[in-house]
Amino acid sequence: MTIQDAPTADADSARDRQLQLSPAQAGRRLDQVLAELLPDYSRSRLQDWIGRGRVLLDGQPARARDRIRGTERVLVRPEFPPTDDCHPQPIPLRLVFADPHLLVIDKPAGLVVHPAAGHPDGTLQNALLHHDPTLAALPRCGIVHRLDKDTSGLLVVARTPLAHRILVAQLASHQVRREYRALVIGEPLGGGRIDAPIGRHPNRRTAMAVVASGRPARTDYRVLARYRGHSLLAVSLHTGRTHQIRVHMAHCRLPLVGDPLYGVRPRPPAAADPRLVAALQRFPRQALHAQRLALQHPASGAALDWEIPLAADLAHLLTLLEADLVAHDH
Repeated sequence: MTIQDAPTADADSARDRQLQLSPAQAGRRLDQVLAELLPDYSRSRLQDWIGRGRVLLDGQPARARDRIRGTERVLVRPEFPPTDDCHPQPIPLRLVFADPHLLVIDKPAGLVVHPAAGHPDGTLQNALLHHDPTLAALPRCGIVHRLDKDTSGLLVVARTPLAHRILVAQLASHQVRREYRALVIGEPLGGGRIDAPIGRHPNRRTAMAVVASGRPARTDYRVLARYRGHSLLAVSLHTGRTHQIRVHMAHCRLPLVGDPLYGVRPRPPAAADPRLVAALQRFPRQALHAQRLALQHPASGAALDWEIPLAADLAHLLTLLEADLVAHDH
């Protein structure tokens, strides 16, 4: 489903807030009281604003540990990190879901998520700013998790400070469920769990690897379909390390088809149709698609679950592999 005209996020989120404290709050710390009165913002963010003089207590700079008398007026002047000079660009977005709190996007392969070295613009973040300029008030325009440039599929974006804080917390506590489809070279006997730490590759600057000094990483997978020399896997993440699925599957000697960093040369089945041989040899990216996403709505708490079809290039490759299997099934 594509949504053309989605409601925008609350533009008031970055405006000054004036509060009148009450005697019931007397004796408590300022940062504690503000965290309750302004739940859109985390306590650490409020403490940062207090420390930088952006919170005034009866017109005077305050400290986070100041005790409240219960009669003061408080002025809070929100300030959010800059978007690294990211500017709006009219890049099409495939929206799967939109409301005042969230956007769920079907990201195509080839689209970089946010500006970085070598990709100063033309990113999802540029597209988001064009779609909803109020996202400039949020860190990275509300992007709370990433997909690699050449991974297709579902990605969620927060539209308010409250939604951003809650989604980041859900990701940190592994409450967001992400399921991928991965086409790998090899035929595993069954599914399994990969529990192996991931860190920077010791010799390749742009690559990650399973290393003892890495951060904990856990991936579950199960076999959905077997072809000649290849398998389609459903892969679920319990952590969110850089290149996690690609690294873990290569570590298990099940590299993704087309992976330019962790893969191997194409291995077409013996006596395969030339169309399948060509498709495997020319597949232009890692065969990885974020197909399903499930989370709790940050405002209502409702359980939400989205699932999208496979990207067209991956679906076409699977059709050729299925035809090859049928042709050689004796």
